[in-house]
Amino acid sequence: MTRRILAITAFLTVCLYVKAQLPAVTLGNVDGNLVRVDTLSNGGKPIVIDFFATWCKPCIRELDAINDVYDDWKDETGMKLIAVSIDQAQNIHKVKPLVDQAGWQYDVLLDPNGDLKRALGIQLIPYTLVIDGNGKIVYRHQGYADGAEEELIDEIRRLVNP
Repeated sequence: MTRRILAITAFLTVCLYVKAQLPAVTLGNVDGNLVRVDTLSNGGKPIVIDFFATWCKPCIRELDAINDVYDDWKDETGMKLIAVSIDQAQNIHKVKPLVDQAGWQYDVLLDPNGDLKRALGIQLIPYTLVIDGNGKIVYRHQGYADGAEEELIDEIRRLVNP
């Protein structure tokens, strides 16, 4: 009986955690403007938030792979991707050149103090969140292996075509 109660409690905790809202954290973008994360919206369509760093090779591979199909994904689902750099202040100057060189079409936010990363309990990158049209976190994924972007688009499709 105790195991059953613990299992149910763990399940409910995970469900509540997955359906969490974004925290009220303010970050800068690569153009120097401030953005409050809890107010991010996409007209009722999904938002993907992908945490990366300029020194993280799997992060770059993931964002490059998504960039290759991003226009198709946007056309199909209306989704939007926001990349969040966790590069520390001394390396933040490397983010915009990387984004420009890679040709990423994403909005890019800067989290040099790790405020958003910490508020969401993220330990390792790459780390990907999917936010539904109501601003709820409905999917989390840590790490990247080639082809993992297919799982991501499947999650997005489930949101827009229930």
